[in-house]
Amino acid sequence: MNATDPVDDARLGLLLGDLRLPGIKHIWPGFAERADKEGWPAARFLAALAEHEIAERARRRIERHLAEARLPPGKTLDSFDFAAVPMLSKAQVMALVAGDSWLEKGDNLLVFGPPGGGKSHLAAAIGLGLVENGWRVLFARTTDLVQKLQVARRELALESAIAKLDKYHLLILDDLAYVTKDQAETSVLFELISARYERRSLLITANQPFGEWNRIFPDPAMTLAAVDRLVHHATIFELNVESYRRRTAVERRKGPGRPPTRATPKTLAD
Repeated sequence: MNATDPVDDARLGLLLGDLRLPGIKHIWPGFAERADKEGWPAARFLAALAEHEIAERARRRIERHLAEARLPPGKTLDSFDFAAVPMLSKAQVMALVAGDSWLEKGDNLLVFGPPGGGKSHLAAAIGLGLVENGWRVLFARTTDLVQKLQVARRELALESAIAKLDKYHLLILDDLAYVTKDQAETSVLFELISARYERRSLLITANQPFGEWNRIFPDPAMTLAAVDRLVHHATIFELNVESYRRRTAVERRKGPGRPPTRATPKTLAD
């Protein structure tokens, strides 16, 4: 390949812009120079440009999905202290992030444990790993999302609002137990659970076990139906550990110079 004419350069830039190939538009001059020096055949040159464009598209897509996921910052699997939660299998968590069959089937993931036990960190870290693997995720405090769905119901747009959430392969509902026992709130929550049943996955964190969900849903029949839909195809994690925030407060009250009674994880808090 020979050096191109400036007019051809400008024309190619316009054509690549029209074709929406910004990656190739940005890097083709450097690739062309290298191809000339190393004597690449035309097929190799074109393949290199195409591979770069595909990689750039994947990178930009992940950036968009990370922005829309609204994940709390700093919550990664690397920073999660699995040693502080011995009942949780790190291998199982990593398999859920790496695998795709459960999301394709619309299976759920339920995480129970006391406040400060690491539920939100774990949920956000799983969500981050899934986004990096190409899935679309939305992280939301349950109360915030429920309030938005209530507004949609008042505007006669609840069905449409729930349908828009279908674009997310995983919807993370954090702190389910803080939904008030109110018919309006729990009914839209139940409709969301029912709409995603066996189609789209939910990841739910909750302080209360199923036996206490009557505090969330005012109607026993609704409670039973919600639990039935959630657990039918679900993986359940129980983080029965002492609150990180409480342990930290106890150590702080002991004052300087006194050795801690046990190791304190630094990044486990919800």
